[in-house]
Amino acid sequence: MYIALPLPDIAVGSRTSRFSFIQDDISNDGVCKSMVEPQGYACEEHTVTTQDDYILSLQRIPLGRSGGTAGNRPPVLLQHGLVSDGVIWLLLPPESSLAFSLADNGYEVWIANSRGTKYSSGHTSLTLNDSAYWDWTWDELVSYDLSATVQYVHSQTGQKLHYAGHSLGTLMVLSALSKNQLVTMLRSAALLSPIAYLGQITTALTKIAADTYIAEAVRGLGINEFDTGDKVINGFLKQICQNPGVDCTNMWTASTGQNCCLNSSIINVYLDHEPQPTSTKNMIHLAQMIRTGTINMYDYNKKEENVKHYGQPTPPAYNMTNIPQDFPLFLGYGGADALADVQDVKRLLSILKDHQGDKLVLNYRDNYAHLDFVMSENAKEAVYDSIIAFFKLQ
Repeated sequence: MYIALPLPDIAVGSRTSRFSFIQDDISNDGVCKSMVEPQGYACEEHTVTTQDDYILSLQRIPLGRSGGTAGNRPPVLLQHGLVSDGVIWLLLPPESSLAFSLADNGYEVWIANSRGTKYSSGHTSLTLNDSAYWDWTWDELVSYDLSATVQYVHSQTGQKLHYAGHSLGTLMVLSALSKNQLVTMLRSAALLSPIAYLGQITTALTKIAADTYIAEAVRGLGINEFDTGDKVINGFLKQICQNPGVDCTNMWTASTGQNCCLNSSIINVYLDHEPQPTSTKNMIHLAQMIRTGTINMYDYNKKEENVKHYGQPTPPAYNMTNIPQDFPLFLGYGGADALADVQDVKRLLSILKDHQGDKLVLNYRDNYAHLDFVMSENAKEAVYDSIIAFFKLQ
């Protein structure tokens, strides 16, 4: 999550995901061909169809650049945050990137792309122009997208997965764990800019947008796709950022906090691929979290609608105290992060206070803001090396 509007829905499905064992490139400009193979890494495109018929893409990096033998390497699933996709893990050079560093350190890397993003825009019957396509929030990302991708990687590798998520990607796995879901298929989780609670968010634009119900107004106008990635605007920004003396690394400060360590060279790469769409309904759900300071399922704001969906007049809560105390967690959070605010992270940590001591690892970076955890030029030394060491212990 790193936009200046309300931030990052979880219906629990009972059916088994339908897997699609496709290993060909989805398109000529797929993630493998555009972002991975040019760096000298092998890459495969996979797809999986969720229980509710969304077609998601996954990329598999089976080996590091030095080669070796594929298979039997511990798998790691990387899950992006709000208004981004899996490309966010590939913006940095190989020697600085978490995805490539994991591959070079003996891991099999899988990169997830949530519904609605460029490479996961398919559906078995709906198109992007159908309002029903966008009728979801992060509830569905947990119960359907996350479930489908974890099950698929587990099926493909025959092993339990490590997991690394950023921002909304952390809320997804925390919510699943709080429902005792996927525990048997995951061996650990690294949470970067963890968001569970959003009540103390300090970015003024996002707080005002939530308090003034902007997302609700947008959906009321019939706008179901929330897309901030206008190609014309992005092209204009790229031209501006190429001018000498113009520092565009501060372009996200109003919504993310002051990122300390972004290299200006990453801006154009970012604008070539991000930001990505989400649903307006998802933005409403996140705004509800900001206003209430709670972690509940989507509130339909009508008693009869909540009863219809949940069997009760108010939406159920995700109880973080139910996260297994022996499940290994790594939390990386920053003192300058305006979205994953330190006070909200501390609230989560207070709930995890009874977590087994050797199963909870913290990495606090005083000068890091929200994007530093996925785009900082020194993130490998500051955070990623510790994550790799953490994974090796699990």
